[in-house]
Formats: sequence, structure tokens, C-alpha cells
Amino acid sequence: MDLNKPLAYRLRPTTLDEYVGQEHILGKDKILYRTIKADRLSSIILFGPPGCGKTSLARVISETTKYKFYKLNATTAGVSDIKNVIEETKNFMLNPTGKSILFIDEIHRFNKLQQDTLLPYVENGTIILIGATTENPYFEVNKALISRSMVFKLNPLSEDDIYKVLKLSLEKEEGLKEYNVKISDDTLKKIANVSNGDVRTALNGLEIAVLTTEISKDGYIYITNEIAAESMQNRKAIFDKNGNTHYDNISAFIKSMRGSDVDAAVFYLARALNGGEDPMFLARRIVIAASEDVGMANPNALVIATSAMQAVSMVGMPEARIILSEAAVYVTKSPKSNASYLAINKALEDVENKDTGDIPMHIRNAPAEGMKNLGYGKGYLYPHDFPGHVVEQQYLPNKMLGTKYYIEDENCKNIK
Repeated sequence: MDLNKPLAYRLRPTTLDEYVGQEHILGKDKILYRTIKADRLSSIILFGPPGCGKTSLARVISETTKYKFYKLNATTAGVSDIKNVIEETKNFMLNPTGKSILFIDEIHRFNKLQQDTLLPYVENGTIILIGATTENPYFEVNKALISRSMVFKLNPLSEDDIYKVLKLSLEKEEGLKEYNVKISDDTLKKIANVSNGDVRTALNGLEIAVLTTEISKDGYIYITNEIAAESMQNRKAIFDKNGNTHYDNISAFIKSMRGSDVDAAVFYLARALNGGEDPMFLARRIVIAASEDVGMANPNALVIATSAMQAVSMVGMPEARIILSEAAVYVTKSPKSNASYLAINKALEDVENKDTGDIPMHIRNAPAEGMKNLGYGKGYLYPHDFPGHVVEQQYLPNKMLGTKYYIEDENCKNIK
């Protein structure tokens, strides 16, 4: 083992028994575990955040399979690289099995042409594809490839899993054993906690701490909480404003406002801002929530949200965070009604799918001379001429008479 390689690289597992985490797909009774053990793997797509073990799992497969194993990185590989793998796979002298496993890291970075090149060979079994991606493959990977593969989601590693890997790194020859490190379990757990599920971040932090700390007189390297904190990045945010976490976080933000959980709404707002989300995007979502979810239960919420959006555009960050928080809190704490939202959806459905009839003649306009003689506007009752400025007359077309779109609920009955 080349000790000049990063610690995270040196500690990559070579067998399933060495692999830590992802019990939901790699438990001994799970299909992925069984197929790897039996070397009966079909094409798979692995997706999850950085440092959760996608590449490590591919390495385990490379060490356990009888098939020739190839690795490409989509950030540097092209169609010619794929074709070279296919040519070697089909060459009986080089590969008697006529089949190979191709691991493509960051597969979402392949364009449509590159992904399409794989299709016939994945379909006929020449290539067993292992695609790894940090993005949701249902958005980023060719649907035809998805349909020919099993998709597995890898989760961020738990603190216990990362702590376990950190302990192993101190005990293994290819790890940090030769450095005689003294570090408490409490400090290791702090490193695991700050890494937010990314084992690579945790190992890099520990390695930096060890390599930059002087050996004491008794021959040991002592790593304290303070040294560990200086060697780690700030808490790693699991957020990508252009990726899958963007959609997950904004969904959680909207649902928290809708569900009137003010602390959750502020939390997801903070998470978005910390991840670099566009403040105006967040302001627009608050405006939409004010109309869709608060609606007629508190029409003032839309006024507040719209004013906040305008203020955010004028003020900008970092002060815009205060405006967004105020608007989000107001919308979250407001009574809720989606009566207006349901009304317009139902009306649009009728307009798109039904013969809704003609507008009654008495409420049509008569802008040109002679139109009144044809019945336009004839018999119209001007509401302001009547007590309370309301008068009973037909407004819906004959075919739609009796249709109810806006149905008041308890929260908006006092709004007339």
C-alpha cells in the first residue's frame, strides 16, 4: 500500500465484510448483497451524497467478480473510451467470458449520446453497468438505461458508521497505525459528527490532524478536540443548490409552511440560504404558499409575502435573510385554506374538458353601435343600483348553472 495516497483511498474496503454502512441494501438478507456474493450482478445505478460509499462498493465488486472490470470517470471519458471497453469485452482472446463490468463514476455527466452508446450492450448483457452519481438518476440518467438497471439509493453514513471507520483507520497498517496516535473516543465522535455523513471528509480531517501534529516526547501523537476542530472544515452542508437536495429541501420548506410548523420552516429556510439558494427563488415560494395554502383564511399573507419579495430584491443578502424569515413565519403561523386553489383547478379542468356553453347575453359587453340591438348587455342589472350593492342574476352559462367551485371551509367563512 502506497502510504502517500490519501487515507480515504487506502482504507477502501475490498470485501463485503469490510464494507461499513448501507445495511438497508447490503444486509445479508438483501438482494444486492446476495447478487454480489454470488457474482450474479445485473446493471445497477448507485446514487447518494459524496462520501457515502458508492466508489468503495464498486471496488468491492471489482475484487469479488470473475468478470473483467473497467472503470471510467464521466468527467474525463468519452464515446471512444466506451467503445474501447466494448471492443476488449467482445475480444475472445482478451476476455473469454464475453462479458465485463463497467463502472462509470459521475455517470450523470455523460451526455445523451454517450449514454445511448451503452444501451445495446447493456441490453444484450455484454456490459454489466455500475453507474454512480450524486444526482437523482431519474432526472439525470437516460430513461432507457434506468429501465434496464436496478437503482439503489445510498444514504449518508451514520455517526456510528463513521466512528467505526475512524477507529479502524487507527488500527490498520495501511491506515495510521504507524503514527502511534492517541485520541479519545469523544474526539473521534466529534469528527464523525462534523462530517455530516461523509466518511471521506472525516478521514481527511483525521489524517490532516495527525500529519500536522508534532510527536510528543513519549513517542505518541496526541490529537485533542481543539486540534481535531482546526483540522476539520466547518460542518459540511449536505446541500447542492443545483442537485437533488435542492428539490428535497424546497419541498420540505413548503410542506413545513403548509403544515404550520414554524421551527421546521425556519430550519429549511436556513439550510437553503446556507447552501447558496437564490433568495428570490425562496421569496417566490413564500408568495406561492401565501396564496395556495393560506388563501382566503388570511388574505393579508399574500400582501406580506409580496412585500417581502420586493424588499429582498432591493436589499439583497445577508439582510434579506431577516425579511425571508419574517415572511415565512407569518405564512406558517397564518390559518390555512386552499379553497381558492381548489376552485381554480376545478374550473380549469371544466374549461379544458367540457362543453361549458355560451356566456349569457345580458353580461356581455356591447362596445360597438348596434350590438345592443342584437341582445348584447340587454337586461343587465347593475349591482350598485341595489341595496347592499348585490343583486341576484345569472352569471354562469346555462350549461354550468349550479356548478360550485369555491367551497368555503371553516378558516375562511368570515371573509365575504
